[in-house]
Amino acid sequence: MFGLAPTARACVRHRWLVLLGWAVLTAALLGLAGALPSTARVDFRMPGSESQRAADLLAEAGFGDLGAPDGTLVVAAPAGVRDPAVRAALDGLLHRLDEVPGVSVGSPYQPPGGQVSADGRIGTAEIGLGPGASAPEQAERAAQVSAIRDAFDAPGITVELAGNAFADSSAGGLAEGVGLLAAAVILLVAFGSLIAAGLPLLVAVVGVGCGSALLVLLRHVVTMPDFAIYLTVMIGLGVGIDYALLVVTRYRSALARGVDVPEAVVEAMETAGRSVLFAGTTVIIAVSGMLFLGPELGGGLALAAGCGVLLVMLAALTLLPALLGLVGRRIDRFGLPHRRSTGHPTVEPHPGVAAVRPAPAYRWSRVVQRRPWLLTSVALGLLVLVTLPALELRLGWSDASDRPTSDTTRRAYDLVAAGFGPGANGPLLLVAADPAGGADPAGGADPAGGADPAKAADTTGLRAAARAVAGTPGVAGISEVVPLGGGISVAVVTPRTGPQAAETGQLVHRLRDEVLPPFAEPGFPILVSGANAAGIDFAELSVRRLPWLAGAVLVASFLLLTVVFRSLLVPLKAVLVNLLSVGAAYGVIVAIFQWGWLAGPLGTGDGGPVDAWVPTMLFVVVFGLSMDYEVFLLSRIREEYLRTRDNAGSVADGLAATARVITAAAAIMVCVFVAFAAFDDRSLKMMGIGLATAVLVDATIVRLVLVPAAMQLLGDRNWWLPGRRTPRA
Repeated sequence: MFGLAPTARACVRHRWLVLLGWAVLTAALLGLAGALPSTARVDFRMPGSESQRAADLLAEAGFGDLGAPDGTLVVAAPAGVRDPAVRAALDGLLHRLDEVPGVSVGSPYQPPGGQVSADGRIGTAEIGLGPGASAPEQAERAAQVSAIRDAFDAPGITVELAGNAFADSSAGGLAEGVGLLAAAVILLVAFGSLIAAGLPLLVAVVGVGCGSALLVLLRHVVTMPDFAIYLTVMIGLGVGIDYALLVVTRYRSALARGVDVPEAVVEAMETAGRSVLFAGTTVIIAVSGMLFLGPELGGGLALAAGCGVLLVMLAALTLLPALLGLVGRRIDRFGLPHRRSTGHPTVEPHPGVAAVRPAPAYRWSRVVQRRPWLLTSVALGLLVLVTLPALELRLGWSDASDRPTSDTTRRAYDLVAAGFGPGANGPLLLVAADPAGGADPAGGADPAGGADPAKAADTTGLRAAARAVAGTPGVAGISEVVPLGGGISVAVVTPRTGPQAAETGQLVHRLRDEVLPPFAEPGFPILVSGANAAGIDFAELSVRRLPWLAGAVLVASFLLLTVVFRSLLVPLKAVLVNLLSVGAAYGVIVAIFQWGWLAGPLGTGDGGPVDAWVPTMLFVVVFGLSMDYEVFLLSRIREEYLRTRDNAGSVADGLAATARVITAAAAIMVCVFVAFAAFDDRSLKMMGIGLATAVLVDATIVRLVLVPAAMQLLGDRNWWLPGRRTPRA
């Protein structure tokens, strides 16, 4: 079906050509990615948001680089930063830093690039790593700055570095290696053969390698965050090993019945391969829902996940059949001692043969089918309990306060908060346009000729507004109004609360809705911007678009599964139970990262809001991965039902026949995703733990309880479709 049988035969017949083709493709993609390296860029827009209007206004007037500096040197001295001995030591440090090619360093004693706290004990100096430098160049300069800072040793002086460039970062290869090692162990236990266990790993690594290289090339034309490639690796490894595992299992099952090698490959592809095709397509459709966040950010994340899934799916459908044709019956060679001479227990008997019925999964299914209402209620109760924390989900952005205290950027964050107040780590920017200054508050140039950079802004309106802002509850202070030219003037507001505090978000809305409008000229509002305000705007954008994204993914998945299973109730049930897996993942994320549970063992830092992009990405990926197991399990149940027309027996037999392979697949995914929790990046920790939770819930509560119970309650209605009475193949 869908050309899988002819494709499988062709791959077996021309296996050397297929292997050569994949070798050439892999070498070409990796070679091009190495020859044409790209850097991650996050340059997304939020049309209609106030922070975007302010950014456009500044850019049009020639002031588009007013964001945070590349880094900040934070100094603490109990004797006072202005103490002569302290100042002499710091001047020497600043001189050494300034000698690094491409690095510029301010001084705590020379505003505006530096400042000293009111008590004189803490000072800051801005660090520049070169505005036009590439990411590798900036990383090299940041490493040199860090080395000089590490070598600095002056009694009574503490020096820390703030900024993402100086944050501790885990090596990605460590997490990937741990995940692959765990997957290899599970595959060895499941198959009992080195060759059988090695094929899924080989297919997944080739697919992920090609997908990652393709993503590097796509970064030349698509903006995406720097962690996007880790999503390609994380998701690609998980689904790639699972897809190949399913195909290899069905292939060995056919061999065990005496089927010759070419037909065994065809049978595996027509059954397991068909499931892989639809499961992979479902995941790709689901992750494409990220486009609802806008093409700049959502498009990059969708490509990151989609590249990995697409390439490993293609590898499972073409490269794997060729490898199976090459290995043939030698797939069980180099067996481990625990493997029984009669064949490993994961090798399935002929579909429908009663030999599967002594299996624990078969007996458990019968227990569930005898008490469907009771066990359904218990399972739903557990899922609701795990999901409850999600009701308090609060979106925002991770910052240095979420990092462990072993990280210099976290210590710098704490010093700045102690010296200048929590809000100093996330100031707000007020941007005003003079109606006579030639600047268009919508972000465009004046039709009469554009902004005049030489024309100073009339700051009268913003000065009056600044006095009102200074007296607003929640404001710790406000700077002098600075005319930038081109009819633009700005002022910096320091909140009393930190960037992640809910009170800071309330302050932003109070300024926008109540305090500033009375001081603005008609058509020329005073805008609240800055990185903090932009994060609040993006969080609200995510909340507004999540229902549309969820609806689109649900409808698309339902329609696809309706085509696959030729049923209405089975796809509807699959969509509903998969929503429960998503809810459980949300609940665990809130409990760990927002409430701070297990913060010590997991190294998640203090509790804070969930990164605004994570719930959206988690929804589409979890929904897609949950559909994998639904497709695998329901495809086998449908095979049994088409053969026997016995709904209850088909559910039990299908569950028993797939229990081992799905359990092994789920265990592999959980290990891969949990390994990514070792990253220092908080958002990657969220994704890893959220995905691991969802897969664990789906492979246990959903698959072992809700699926057999629901299908028992629905009976033959599972396979009902308007216009026909019984399902057909």
